[in-house]
Amino acid sequence: MSNLTPLAERLRPNTFENYIGQQHLIGEGSTLRNFIEKGIIPSMIFWGPPGVGKTTLANIIANYLERPFYTLSAINSGVKDIREIIEKAKSQQFFGTNNPVLFIDEIHRFSKSQQDSLLGAVEKGIITLIGATTENPSFEVISALLSRCQVYILKEQTKEDLLLLIDIALKTDTELKKKKVKIKEYESLLQLSGGDARKLLNTLEIVVNSYDTEKIEITNDAVLNIVQQNIVRYDKAGDQHYDIISAFIKSIRGSDPNAAVYWLARMIEGGEDAKFIARRLLISASEDIGNANPTALVIANNCFQAVSVIGFPESRIILSQTAVYLANSPKSNASYMAINEAQQLVKSTGTLPVPLHIRNAPTKLMKDIGYGDGYKYSHNYEGNDGAQEYLPDEVKGTKLYEPGNNAKEASFRKFLQDKWKDKYDY
Repeated sequence: MSNLTPLAERLRPNTFENYIGQQHLIGEGSTLRNFIEKGIIPSMIFWGPPGVGKTTLANIIANYLERPFYTLSAINSGVKDIREIIEKAKSQQFFGTNNPVLFIDEIHRFSKSQQDSLLGAVEKGIITLIGATTENPSFEVISALLSRCQVYILKEQTKEDLLLLIDIALKTDTELKKKKVKIKEYESLLQLSGGDARKLLNTLEIVVNSYDTEKIEITNDAVLNIVQQNIVRYDKAGDQHYDIISAFIKSIRGSDPNAAVYWLARMIEGGEDAKFIARRLLISASEDIGNANPTALVIANNCFQAVSVIGFPESRIILSQTAVYLANSPKSNASYMAINEAQQLVKSTGTLPVPLHIRNAPTKLMKDIGYGDGYKYSHNYEGNDGAQEYLPDEVKGTKLYEPGNNAKEASFRKFLQDKWKDKYDY
């Protein structure tokens, strides 16, 4: 194709009507859309995975409100760049223009001092800040700045959104229309995208460009073969960011320390943030190992604390030690599954009343109407065994926790069966 501009950029929408997805934020009647239509928007943080339209949405908002739009990337910008934009914004105030929008991509990569340099301008309304992050802003954005911003969560594109995007690309893009592209199978395109619209369009363009013929038929096997030939390295700011961390965690889950250390090395050599890796280890220690080895969570937490104060290159040793330990630990997702089941139960049954006997009764009136009546204080019974029902009547007897098949949780299973008999009959 003669046009060197990437397909994702050529198709970048510039109006709300052309924007695909995130209807919970910008659909008719939504809170953010109402703010924008009234011409009053707060500083905000867009939090979501890559390729869901954070940058595009910021552009559309600025265009809609006819405000000057400045953009910085936290990877290659510093305090000097921020101050220059703030000074420009101050000078424009004398000419009666609307305060500009400053969009900062990957704001979680800004240091504390860099984030501090934004505070005054945001608080005084000199600029409207829109930050974009793939990381939880509660951990990565300083509290003073976070308190001055609304946080909006952007979701992965749905299958329907992605299929619509492919259809739009084939029908409207000038370059793609030069070839007769027929997609016989969509599964590989969708799977490789991982809900990332930019990655989907990049993949589609790579596949189409690999053909010299005018007529092109795209199948799942063709997509996989072509893409594998084009993926050559890890890029922390690019498409493989989440693929590599996924391979890393799945290697730990599968108890393969060799693979875990390999993928860890790929991330380290690619310049990945040590705290990003350590956070994933923390999640894995609970989700994949859990009570099969409770010490795993302690070690993973210590790892996170250590790399937060040490940094590279020494952090690689701590990360490696933790990854190897987790990979060699017995595995259980019982607690993870239990909370999933419990949340589904809550969603399906609603706010069931707390049984009277286990309600708090701090006042005489509450005691008189039965709060706490009949409660058995466990420590008053042999073996702390004041057996009673703790679930609401409507769901009593429901089993949510299923102990895993490992030595530690086998002891849990025996304890529960001895205490509850039939109620916990696994």
